[in-house]
Amino acid sequence: MYLMKDITRDGEPVLRRTADQVQFPLSAADKQLAHDMMEYLVISQDEEANKKYHLRPGVGLAAPQVGVGEAMAAVLVPGPENEILFKEVLINPVIISHSVQDAALSEGEGCLSVDKDVPGYVVRHDRITIRYQNLDGETKKVRLKNYPAIVCQHEIDHLNGILFYDHINEKEPFHMDPNAVLID
Repeated sequence: MYLMKDITRDGEPVLRRTADQVQFPLSAADKQLAHDMMEYLVISQDEEANKKYHLRPGVGLAAPQVGVGEAMAAVLVPGPENEILFKEVLINPVIISHSVQDAALSEGEGCLSVDKDVPGYVVRHDRITIRYQNLDGETKKVRLKNYPAIVCQHEIDHLNGILFYDHINEKEPFHMDPNAVLID
């Protein structure tokens, strides 16, 4: 399991490179990577465990964030009353369609790899359809909206060398289209 000291920090070149496609069948190392990234998210969202292991809670973790330049990301989006809105390891994910309507988190975004607070709206698509492979190599397609869509766009950005603050308008960090959705 990864600890915070194991998370690759902003400034490391792997975070700005396009990740390599993952080959199937998965190697033992790739299976372990997928398991460890999801385990990190599960433990980080448990309040007692994240204190014990000194973890920041996370809802997504991409392979480049642990120093591996491969197109793999774990996503675990919690909902109200211990409901899970979306949980999956995405391998070679691609956004194949998206809404015209934009969205952003009202509190902005953060990142396990970025230690500083970067204020501003990270404008993304409110709804997306992604295609990816699961751990067995099966191609999956899923439509997501609101918070799960934003989380997946954030993680897919990591696989393309993009960090969340690249989306913030430098001159007007809190400017958004009046038709955009602001998610609490």
